[in-house]
Amino acid sequence: MKLTLSAMLAATMLSLGNGLAIEQTGMTQFSRRSLLLLERQNVNQGRPIANGACCVPNTSKKQDVCQVNGVQGKCVPANTAGCGSALTCIQDSQLSCNDNVLENGRPLCRLTGPA
Repeated sequence: MKLTLSAMLAATMLSLGNGLAIEQTGMTQFSRRSLLLLERQNVNQGRPIANGACCVPNTSKKQDVCQVNGVQGKCVPANTAGCGSALTCIQDSQLSCNDNVLENGRPLCRLTGPA
């Protein structure tokens, strides 16, 4: 089998790109690790895990897992962080959840106080 130099270089770049986490400003080593762990666990059924005040526009669903200020939260319609039409990532400690009502397969949670 004959491999060209460009094919080997492309394969190397692809493998390196898959193994690297994207650096985000303000992320600690712990929050980066926990974010990667959540992605590996496929907690959002293949959708990306939002990191910051706003969830991923036109991608995140209500109750998707996200991270804000290094703390795990959920994407909910709160409109408190200036996210426009995107859902807002609210940390779990500020949410009130109803285990008897499911939304996208998870308990329904909403913001209980100021974000």
